[in-house]
Amino acid sequence: MANFSKSNVPQFSVEVYQNEFLPEGGREVNGIITVTSTGGGTTGGVPLPGQAAGAAVVIMVDCSGSMDYPPTKMRNARDATAAAVDTLRDGTSFAVVAGTHVAREVYPGNGRLAVADPRTRAEAREALRRLSAGGGTAIGTWLRLADRLLGAADVDIRHGILLTDGRNEHESPEDLRAALDACAGRFTCDARGVGTDWEVKEVTGIASALLGTADIVADPAGLAADFTRMMENAMGKEVADVALRLWTPVGVEIQFVKQVAPTVADLTGRRTEAGPRAGDYPTGSWGDESRDYHVCVRVPEAGIGQEMLAARVSLILPDPSGGAPQTLSQGLVRAVWTDDMVASTSINPQVAHYTGQAELAQVIQQGLDARKSGDFDGATAKLGRAVQLASASGNEDTAKLLSKVVDVVDAATGTVRLKAKVAEADEMTLETRSTKTVRVKK
Repeated sequence: MANFSKSNVPQFSVEVYQNEFLPEGGREVNGIITVTSTGGGTTGGVPLPGQAAGAAVVIMVDCSGSMDYPPTKMRNARDATAAAVDTLRDGTSFAVVAGTHVAREVYPGNGRLAVADPRTRAEAREALRRLSAGGGTAIGTWLRLADRLLGAADVDIRHGILLTDGRNEHESPEDLRAALDACAGRFTCDARGVGTDWEVKEVTGIASALLGTADIVADPAGLAADFTRMMENAMGKEVADVALRLWTPVGVEIQFVKQVAPTVADLTGRRTEAGPRAGDYPTGSWGDESRDYHVCVRVPEAGIGQEMLAARVSLILPDPSGGAPQTLSQGLVRAVWTDDMVASTSINPQVAHYTGQAELAQVIQQGLDARKSGDFDGATAKLGRAVQLASASGNEDTAKLLSKVVDVVDAATGTVRLKAKVAEADEMTLETRSTKTVRVKK
């Protein structure tokens, strides 16, 4: 385990959990990489001496016609955005965008960002009072406007908050995908669906592409509390664009790289090359927090008693001016071949736990898709397996959500019955939160 410390960034540490022992002929090596960032929040969100405020936030509010049904939805969205603006720390650059089939700047306007202080917060709240619903939904245009506004800010942390209540009906899926591809790596974004008329895969897809969180706010009355929490979290970020760099020796193949806590997110396809046999995987912005990653590689065969470095994992902070990146911390994944059957067949508890959590997220999605398509036997089998995995791993939040979709006969064996009637909000909540994991019990 190695650390990097500098006065204006948090301190990062990397720990590797694995069983490095392989049997004769064994080739698959798994490691759980725990990355912890500390010290970033010790200033209480106040920039350190000589440090720029360093953050810009754009809030995108759905103002399509459906936001007027019921009228409380638009009112709650206005109140929630005002609460988020009030949570901005002084010196943070910000803007508010109204999203319909086009994107419109609500505050401050003219392609600019405002700087948060008591006066600009009051002006933003006044501008929000004039927000009204009408028009369609083209989320790609909202994201592109947010990107233009954020791109003009000379800051380290660029973040978006996006609220929608409906499906993205006024642009093609290809248009939205192109907008996400254009924005990826330029800013992070939390996405929220309010009510039950939006598409879960759209909202989670936005958050996944832009390395943010996704959630449902089924009751619009909960928006202000949720927006405040999201903004507090954004204000706690101190370092942007940290990459997980994986270097592998000749002959080693990367099977996958996944974030596995606090949520499951497959990063394998997001690799960018970083020199000979090295690749970078994006992790987004960091404050005071800890996350877990699962790295799986395939090594060449070797004889009993041999050992090798299977992968070196480093945390990399790019230099904005184009200089050499900083290595914040690193850890090693090893492979050792042994004829000790006990050593080579035992599964590391962290690896076993997160393999189960990744399967849990997958079988929930498969079960809900089967249920929607009328394959009730398939849905029962997949959701039963989900109940079994949630119970075994102590994932109580997911177990609770599952119990609203199935009647649990026996959690240990995964014996369940599909409920005849399921509230749409309960099904959407389970789908949206299916990737949330629990950490290994110490």
